[in-house]
Amino acid sequence: MARPGARLAAMPRAGTESWSERAQRVLAESHRHSGGARRAVVELLDSQSCALSALEIEDALRTGRRRVARASIYRILDELERLELVQKVEVGQAMARYEPLRGENGHHHHLVCDSCGAVMPFTDPELERAIKKTSRRVPIDVAVHEIVLHGACADCRQ
Repeated sequence: MARPGARLAAMPRAGTESWSERAQRVLAESHRHSGGARRAVVELLDSQSCALSALEIEDALRTGRRRVARASIYRILDELERLELVQKVEVGQAMARYEPLRGENGHHHHLVCDSCGAVMPFTDPELERAIKKTSRRVPIDVAVHEIVLHGACADCRQ
């Protein structure tokens, strides 16, 4: 569970900061050391439009000639999740992916192909309205939601 005030610290300032700048600021305010591995993971996540697994992060950093140990990647992702800077997306098959929390503008859900493992983002305003309507009827104040739909992508259906 996040410490009190963490959510406020992680919120963007008047739209002037990129997600990576906000993440670096929150990490500094939390007295976290700003190492090269952490910076590389944060910058990579900031450049992505959807969630990545730790293995995909490791591969992408290696391709970019910045090797970061897998254990370090997991520690960095756990830290970013604790500070409410990334969302852990459970896509099934014992696979978790991580993506920056960018506020309402960056909110999306995920389609997962159970055959090839492809993960695709999707948005649906009608679904969001239905969730808000449901939130008013249930005995809990829904603060966050995550939708992951499983099936077969067009390539795997053939």
